[in-house]
Amino acid sequence: MKNQNYQEATIRLLEKGVVMPLPETVAIEGNVPIERIAGKGVVLHPGCRIRGEKTLILEGAKLGAEGPVTVENCYIGPGVELKGGYFRDAVFLEGAVCGSGSHVREGTILEERASIAHTVGLKQTILFPFVTLGSLINFCDCLMAGGTGPDNHSEVGSSYIHFNFTPRQDKATPSLIGDVPRGVMLNQRPIFLGGQGGLVGPLRLNYGITVAAGTILRKDELRPERMIFGGNVREGNVSARGVRLGGSARAIENNLLYLANLAALRLWYLEVRALFIGQRFSEELHEGLLQTLELGIAERRKRLRQYFEIHEKKDQLERWAEFEDKLQKSLAAKGDPALRERFLEALASKIRETGKEYIPAIQALTNDEAAVGTSWLQGLVDETADSLKPILV
Repeated sequence: MKNQNYQEATIRLLEKGVVMPLPETVAIEGNVPIERIAGKGVVLHPGCRIRGEKTLILEGAKLGAEGPVTVENCYIGPGVELKGGYFRDAVFLEGAVCGSGSHVREGTILEERASIAHTVGLKQTILFPFVTLGSLINFCDCLMAGGTGPDNHSEVGSSYIHFNFTPRQDKATPSLIGDVPRGVMLNQRPIFLGGQGGLVGPLRLNYGITVAAGTILRKDELRPERMIFGGNVREGNVSARGVRLGGSARAIENNLLYLANLAALRLWYLEVRALFIGQRFSEELHEGLLQTLELGIAERRKRLRQYFEIHEKKDQLERWAEFEDKLQKSLAAKGDPALRERFLEALASKIRETGKEYIPAIQALTNDEAAVGTSWLQGLVDETADSLKPILV
């Protein structure tokens, strides 16, 4: 309902069964559609402010248990806990948890049971199921996967930074911590990033890697099962005029691979996530997931173009329309049809066994079945990257 006043909205939510210990402290702004807020099990603690016509809050969600919460155009799934902070244009799938002092902005997706502790900043960040971030972290512009469950998950230690802004003032710095084709199968070794450290984006890490506490990582590590420690920069004090700051082929290639992985994730959301639409994963939540991923893809395109402008890459800018055309074709592609059909048939049989529950169905896949799905998605990643590299690298 448009232009509803706070009191009217509060009364309607109380009538639906929403729990509000101090309803006079809860502000539901006039553009929030009350029909998109569930009643059963939803708790709005004192100090909650809800705004935005896209906002969706499903059953069992709890907001504000540790401090005031502001939610703006977020898609909040069942059983999600946003304990305190500011949340805008983000998606939280079933069981995701954010501690007090969270600052979560556009393009962010926390999949099932992903969690962040207190005072964490996220923007254009995607965390796959079970991924856990500690406290006092800035982790923008990256995707993190890995792990098989709540007792075996990828984790980032407290006081960690993903460095995503360069001296040349560009943010073409997205980092892949894991990847999409293997990560979505929920069968990979976890990645551990020790506390009081950081990654200098754009960077790629393989599964099973442990980065020791206090380490600043500046190089890709594509070998699995590695222990990385150290990473201190040798002391120096030189004229900045002779130092090349960015503009490397590696940075461009990592951006293209990140975009290719987002293309694969989009295909996964369209072809696989859609199979689980039901009571616990509504059409509206699925729509929000796709829209938010589109924001992420648009952000990466924008930042990559800015990168070429800052670094005065005239050849790449002249071919930008060709790049956009190739990328759009990749986003519309569905991968190898034989692999796609084999995987979706295998998954359909698991859904019949487990019901429309995403994690149990994915984890019920055999290693061979999961490998088919990974090959399907990896094929799209490779085709996308291979079509884009000749244009921009």
